[in-house]
Amino acid sequence: MNQKDIKDAVIIGAGHNGLVCAYYLAKAGINVSIYERRSIVGGAAVTEEFHPGFKNSVASYTVSLLNPQIIKDMKLKEYGLHVVKRPISNFLPIDHSNYLKLGGGLERTQAEFRRFSIKDAERLPEYYDRIEAVADVLRDLSISTPPNPKQGIKALLQTAIQAWPIVKKGNQVHKDVYDLFTKSARAFLDSWFENEHVKAAFGFDSIVGNYASPDTPGSAYVLLHHVFGEVDGEKGAWGHAIGGMGAITQAMRQACLDQGVKITTSASVNKVIVKDNKVKGIELENGEIINAHKVISNLNPSLLYKKLIDKEDLDSEFKRNIDGYKSGSGTFRMNVALSELPDFTALPGKEVAEHHQSGIVIAPTLDYMDKAYLDAKRYGWSKLPIVEMLIPSTLDNSLAPEGKHVASLFCQQFSPKLQNGKSWHDYRLEAAETIINTVTEHAPNFKDSIIGSMILSPLDLEEKFGLIGGDIMHGNMTLDQMWAARPLLNYGNYRGPIKSLYMCGSGTHPGGGVTGLPGKNAAREILKDK
Repeated sequence: MNQKDIKDAVIIGAGHNGLVCAYYLAKAGINVSIYERRSIVGGAAVTEEFHPGFKNSVASYTVSLLNPQIIKDMKLKEYGLHVVKRPISNFLPIDHSNYLKLGGGLERTQAEFRRFSIKDAERLPEYYDRIEAVADVLRDLSISTPPNPKQGIKALLQTAIQAWPIVKKGNQVHKDVYDLFTKSARAFLDSWFENEHVKAAFGFDSIVGNYASPDTPGSAYVLLHHVFGEVDGEKGAWGHAIGGMGAITQAMRQACLDQGVKITTSASVNKVIVKDNKVKGIELENGEIINAHKVISNLNPSLLYKKLIDKEDLDSEFKRNIDGYKSGSGTFRMNVALSELPDFTALPGKEVAEHHQSGIVIAPTLDYMDKAYLDAKRYGWSKLPIVEMLIPSTLDNSLAPEGKHVASLFCQQFSPKLQNGKSWHDYRLEAAETIINTVTEHAPNFKDSIIGSMILSPLDLEEKFGLIGGDIMHGNMTLDQMWAARPLLNYGNYRGPIKSLYMCGSGTHPGGGVTGLPGKNAAREILKDK
């Protein structure tokens, strides 16, 4: 075969991490081609019209974790990316007469907390400082490649280097890191606050994309994972990309094209070709063979190793371990077109206000969240689910006709798979009705204001975006599947057991969310093997 017919590298999947990885490889002079199953790039970070005249970020839905260095390197702002910050972080309607707002500055949040607990308001500055100290450690860790225990002394040296920022911060940070990685969100928050609504305001992050209870050991880390982002230099801030999440990946797409990356859509990959434990290329669903020196997967690791690679090409121990890789985040996603804004009984009004521009979280206590999880395990979903609603059209008039609005409903807890052979395709409408009724209980006009919707059950998310069990993280964010063990121990450095086959998706360190870091880190390792 003529070497000119062999591509330097092919990437499976044009989600945001695949695009980031392609950009850095191409910038270093590697000839890169991406093959994407869907007709558009972006993976779960896309903007689509779901009702005539209404469009929205149909899966991922908010901006904070996208790495600032990636934004700068890819010149995403020059390609049109514009992110606006929420005026406040979250609004929690508690009952028909009470609510809590989070964000808008320390003093303002303290004032909110004083309505519930003077003690909690006084403790807030120290809590923020301590969380931020640990978040800084994670920011440093997130841009590093985890060590491979198989490398012996070299791995020990890498571990020591990566642990040094924790060591030098002192005993208090050591304890906080340990607590956040091992404790439940409730146990951690109980050590700081007394009021149940204050604890819920922070505890909600512990179950985002996490099919677990706030009482589950390790859930405190998931709380932390969602606070180490930033928007325009403001740490912990959340924002909206004008044009929706697709604006991010469309800017990335153009950056890649300008570096010479070739992107082919509507090109489903059927198989990764392996010979003598070395990757040789890919086979598309239409039978076309693409020969390549390197293959990089942006898929959930389970999809890569269980669907695209022949079992004979993997040893028995690896197959056993990948069979045990856990996915399924209990997520149910809806997009709705609205004739008017929701009018909350706790904070009335249909005109745009700051609480409409925030994350609207229906989960007033940790007990509420725990019951939602237990009900989902028992019945498939809770009759009182956890709902986070964003109304991005209050910040971005490109998403809906004048005077109308779009809302995203990101909902937990919904069993990734229903019991007794039941299918989500048969129960999706019933579950959606439960979600709508939950919101309507707090905003009585909500149900009647809906003029169109897109419903994405866990199974719909899997079929549409390749998110196994609706898992937005490409695998559980638990201690046994993090850092050097993400996706598996000995394979946390973006490489697998097959030579020249790499992983660059959220199933690798540092995990889920629209960060771009798995793609950036993977590109660095691939270039080392050049």
